[in-house]
Amino acid sequence: MAVSWRSWLANEGSKHLFLFLWLSLNVWLFWKTFLLYYRGLQYYYLHQMLGLGLCVSRASASVLNLNCCLVLLPMCRVLLAFLRGSQKVASRKTRRLIDKSKTFHVTCGVTICIFSVLHVAAHLVNALNFSENYNEDFLAINAAHYRGEDPRKLLFATVPGLTGVFMVLVLFLMCTASTYAIRISNYDIFWYTHNLFFVFYMLLMLHVSGGVLKYQTNLEEHPPGCFNPNKTLRENMTVPKAFEEPFPNHTTEPFPEDLSVPEPFVQNNFMRICSEEPKFQSHFPETWFWISGPLCLYCVERLYRYIRSNKPVTITSVISHPSNVLEVRMIKDDFQARPGQYVILHCPRVSGLESHPFTLTMCPTDTKATFGVHLKVVGDWTERFRDLLLLHSNQDTEILPIFQQRRYPKLYVDGPFGSPFEESLNYEVSLCVAGGIGVTPFASVLNTLLDGWKRYKLRRLYFIWVCRDVESFRWFADLLCMLHDKLWQENRPDYINIQLYLSQTDGIQKIIGEKYQALNSRLLIGRPRWKLLFDEIAKCNRRKTIGVFCCGPNKISKILHKLSNSSNSYGTRLEGSLFSYWISFICPCKTGGQDEAREHSSNYTSNHSCTNQPGPDLTGLLKVWY
Repeated sequence: MAVSWRSWLANEGSKHLFLFLWLSLNVWLFWKTFLLYYRGLQYYYLHQMLGLGLCVSRASASVLNLNCCLVLLPMCRVLLAFLRGSQKVASRKTRRLIDKSKTFHVTCGVTICIFSVLHVAAHLVNALNFSENYNEDFLAINAAHYRGEDPRKLLFATVPGLTGVFMVLVLFLMCTASTYAIRISNYDIFWYTHNLFFVFYMLLMLHVSGGVLKYQTNLEEHPPGCFNPNKTLRENMTVPKAFEEPFPNHTTEPFPEDLSVPEPFVQNNFMRICSEEPKFQSHFPETWFWISGPLCLYCVERLYRYIRSNKPVTITSVISHPSNVLEVRMIKDDFQARPGQYVILHCPRVSGLESHPFTLTMCPTDTKATFGVHLKVVGDWTERFRDLLLLHSNQDTEILPIFQQRRYPKLYVDGPFGSPFEESLNYEVSLCVAGGIGVTPFASVLNTLLDGWKRYKLRRLYFIWVCRDVESFRWFADLLCMLHDKLWQENRPDYINIQLYLSQTDGIQKIIGEKYQALNSRLLIGRPRWKLLFDEIAKCNRRKTIGVFCCGPNKISKILHKLSNSSNSYGTRLEGSLFSYWISFICPCKTGGQDEAREHSSNYTSNHSCTNQPGPDLTGLLKVWY
């Protein structure tokens, strides 16, 4: 399978260009700050005392400032949802970068960890140098109180040192709890330790306010390394009679040739004379400029989300589907959402602290205000939630509407938030691939098309759904049949192509029946042969732009990603950003032990019910199977 470099550049170019610019900015900041502290006259005496430790600590601090600023922006979900849905971001390429926010957040986090280690190591060297290289001539520049002071006092008895120690501990907890093993085994640990970021930022603002490192302010009156006739000469030299009288200020007379002068003090046969002692001052904390904006933006967004989600929704119906899937339909005033978006549910009776993301499977329209989600019962939270909603928790063998009048628990909804699946309606042709419960983001798209498809750009949709057991297809079997019948009545049978793949054959006869006759003819045994599938689509649809969307296991996602970047022999053109490819896996719950952990994708993220990963641009895929 040969990779088409033209397709790769068109599909992946913007992502790697953005990464290159970000990396270049980090390198430029590091090098610029390093040279400033290495050559800057205002840091001459400080550099003499601390050496390269000063340059490395300040250069790494500049990189930390940049990434501590950027790491918060991908977590501003309301802002990203607004940008994705607004007309101000008309380019698909830019919207795909927005949907790569989680990956960028992780990249910034890893960078913070790496440069924090470098920053801490440099400051450990600085603490030792402050003690050993105590400057008795310029006391103001010292951080130690006397020569040979224990460096541990500088680490544990000063504000910068103590806050730095606590920041290292907090960052260590956040980093270790973010590893794949911890997220899979116990997501709660990751969730709660990650919320320590607020403590980290508060400590960071205190850390930079200590003012340990100082720069010289009077460079004109005291050029670094200058000769002070009133002090240095009398202490270290034999002064000729010509220099016994006090020197006038700012003298520029040539230094007598018969006097031996140390080399650093001689420039072009002239002595640089000091008119006063050097004065030192602490820097104003630059970190505040870096992080105050993003931190305030994030706090304002969280406040807005709290106010928006403060009113509980009205649950209209609860339906138990086969294979432990629960459907909840709700109504909320002034709630608007686009197909493919997700919400965060919070039920205080289940847990006062936990909130969980779920993809919308039904969005409100102009004619109905109802919206809904499907969740798979695989963990403690979803089990308790199901028990509160259903009269009997063992009704999972058939679709069962709950008509009894009962008091549902209070349920709060935060959102909606954007996801890459919104783009599926913005292509003329889209290919949607789902694995198991990963069908949920596409269900909202299908529901939207059922209400009316003519106002969207989409003119042909490929829908491929792979499940292990046949009962899973019944989650949305009625929806698929209704959409199929509607399109046939409107003389558009080629609008949607449905293919259902059953990886296990047990109980295949259960779906046979007049009700699902349209689906029975599209039910195939085994797994899709992706290469043949892509080749056949490309063969029949030359020079067309297609959006490929995948929500399922990583194995399928990687195969589709590779095929989308591969070349073909049918003249299919791969153009720029005309195609979007997203790798995702819907996870309905994020707590509750090993059984639940198996449902998680390795790329599952805390801020999203599906982990999205934009991929390549593919052109020219389409054909209808009958």
